[in-house]
Amino acid sequence: MSRTALRICPLCEATCGLTLTVEGTRVTGARGDRDDVFSKGFICPKGAVFGAVDGDTDRLRAPLVRKDGELREATWEEAFDAVAAGLRAVVERCGADSVGVVLGNPNVHTVAGGLYPTVLLGALRTRSLFTASTLDQMPKHVSSGLLYGDANAIPVPDLDRTDHLLLIGANPLESNGSLCTAPDFPGKLKALRTRGGTLTVIDPRRTRTARLADRHIAIRPGTDALLLAAMTYVLFEEGLADLGDLAPHVQDLEELREAVRDFTPEAVAEGCDVPADVTRALVRDLAAAPTAAVYARIGTCTVPHGTLASWLVDVLNILTGNLDRPGGALFPQAATDRTPRPAGAGHGFALGRWHSRVSRHPEAKGELPLAALAEEIDTATDAGEPVRAVITVAANPVLSAPDGNRLDKALESLDFMVSVDPYLNETSRHAHVVLPPPPPSQSPHHDFAFNTLAVRNQVRYTRPAVPLEAGRMAESEILARLILAASDWGLPCSSEAESLGKHGAEPAAVDQMVIDQTLGKAVADAHSPVHGRDPQELAAELTGDNGPERRLDMMLRLGPYGDGFGADPDGLSLEKLLAHPHGIDLGPLRPRLPQPLKTRSGKVELLPRPIAEDLPRLRAALADRPAGLVLVGRRHLRSNNSWMHNVPALTGGTNRCTLHIHPDDADRLGVRDGGQVRVKGAGGEVVAPAEVTDAVRPGVVSLPHGWGHDRPGTRLTHAAADPGVNVNQLLDGTLLDPLSGNAVLNGVPVELTATL
Repeated sequence: MSRTALRICPLCEATCGLTLTVEGTRVTGARGDRDDVFSKGFICPKGAVFGAVDGDTDRLRAPLVRKDGELREATWEEAFDAVAAGLRAVVERCGADSVGVVLGNPNVHTVAGGLYPTVLLGALRTRSLFTASTLDQMPKHVSSGLLYGDANAIPVPDLDRTDHLLLIGANPLESNGSLCTAPDFPGKLKALRTRGGTLTVIDPRRTRTARLADRHIAIRPGTDALLLAAMTYVLFEEGLADLGDLAPHVQDLEELREAVRDFTPEAVAEGCDVPADVTRALVRDLAAAPTAAVYARIGTCTVPHGTLASWLVDVLNILTGNLDRPGGALFPQAATDRTPRPAGAGHGFALGRWHSRVSRHPEAKGELPLAALAEEIDTATDAGEPVRAVITVAANPVLSAPDGNRLDKALESLDFMVSVDPYLNETSRHAHVVLPPPPPSQSPHHDFAFNTLAVRNQVRYTRPAVPLEAGRMAESEILARLILAASDWGLPCSSEAESLGKHGAEPAAVDQMVIDQTLGKAVADAHSPVHGRDPQELAAELTGDNGPERRLDMMLRLGPYGDGFGADPDGLSLEKLLAHPHGIDLGPLRPRLPQPLKTRSGKVELLPRPIAEDLPRLRAALADRPAGLVLVGRRHLRSNNSWMHNVPALTGGTNRCTLHIHPDDADRLGVRDGGQVRVKGAGGEVVAPAEVTDAVRPGVVSLPHGWGHDRPGTRLTHAAADPGVNVNQLLDGTLLDPLSGNAVLNGVPVELTATL
């Protein structure tokens, strides 16, 4: 007998509401939830095959523990005993920093991934944290931290109300959006055009998004910061800068004017391959629009000047008066954000509080570059012990990070490794213990991270659509038990540590510890709605079937729309949210400045010192004239992470690992359509089939990411049948944006040779 169940899709950042068809315990269909307050029935090809993703037979169903060199199924008790013993042995011998933690993108797509990793890091007390952010978005976090004092204060374009949208290095018709949570991004762009607005796309490829635009500018890869600096120059030169209502909240305007004086449109034209008159026209149109927003993504982050480019995007929004106003770029306010504090000076944002051991890369937002993980494992120095144990949670850096071959060997050399992963993939195959979470249908869903980036304020929560299968363990319990295994030796002596007890304690103790700590701080905070109340009485009021739900209830009630534990009877709580299964609309984005600012000045700091100190490197790039071919990545609509290649319904067609090359370059190099091409970079070489197309500009070739499923010892049956090649093997990991530690993945030089 079939039934329907609601579920928020966890497969990309759009967070669409789904209506699932369930037969017994199997998801047999998925369609868009027309009553969802945010997505209103939109669904993409990934969400449409939710059942196939959920029911993939290669998903692990029981823990694996390595015995006599071989991974074998074990009980959960055996697995966590092995984790506790393995971590303890490494820490006692080498210290806490010898345990590396690697967090992958899927962590921000689950409730457990939003609630437990920070607690795990607190238990481990390690500075060896590596995440997918330094392969993707860290430049945006750093630029936001420097501008606004908060690395997570990222303004998003007001897509539904803007008159003019400038997209740089973004392809939302394929990605569904990134650092901008917007169900039906394609529909929103079409609606912009329909209401008479303007869409401009700057991208070296004529993507599906570019084909929709009024204007497409095929910039030379990696030169975005030069073009954006020239646009900033024009705003000053032509008297077009107008901060409007922002003026009282901004400082360093004249210093910025002086800082960009060398970046004239004429000076950057040859390097960017964008004529000066085109640059000036872009600026004039942007400044003349009633409202406008500049939005940039991964193409501007994964380049040598990623932080400068991210900074300049916001600078353009600020100088045109479009930051923090409807139709421009605004700061979302999620329901689980902390209670807003009064405006005023904050602690600011600091970079380089510690450094990596080998290459001395500065930390950013508490993280070290994932590109440096291999050397942190395999290289001895006098600066401390190397990483000897690794915990990966939903991460596959052998494919996602540069030089997977070196990392592959480094992981093989570890004393201990544990992976929380549903698959035995290119990375988890090295683990001594693999802890598999259940399929998404058996898990609850709330978007802690993506609601802070959403183009409309709203809140939604769905409980598991299918009961937890016998023998499986909820992801929240897996991570809580992992924390307990670390707490046996990792937490400092304190009442909180003692409350957790030893390895083997009830996992609910982790949630209770967090609740006690959070409520204790809240009642002591004069700005909190529960200031002065008894935290134990508040804890007794929490509702929910389990620890994660009680924590969600607490966050909602203490948040900006919350009931404040009775202070606002009309406010949010878990009970109220459960009564609205399609979500609660909290309204359009609203101006919030100066409240979000946490800089030491209490203002937007237009020219922070780290930015000013990095500008000479950008000036030097004015003279760069790259010769030969450069490589850029490519996104597929039916793919998000490497594991999606194991779902037959999401492969084939245009979702293929081919090398895009322009016809002129193909003719010059003797490359034929469909022929094999050897691509060589600083980190190695791969052979891929050529796809000759004028969708990529001359001098540029493109390979998609996430492929390369040909390593032994994995259990990805479908992916291994058509493995593709690992584009990141062309990189040696030495090219990083110095401010953020983000890997340079785009605009890197390569050599091509047609093979027989």
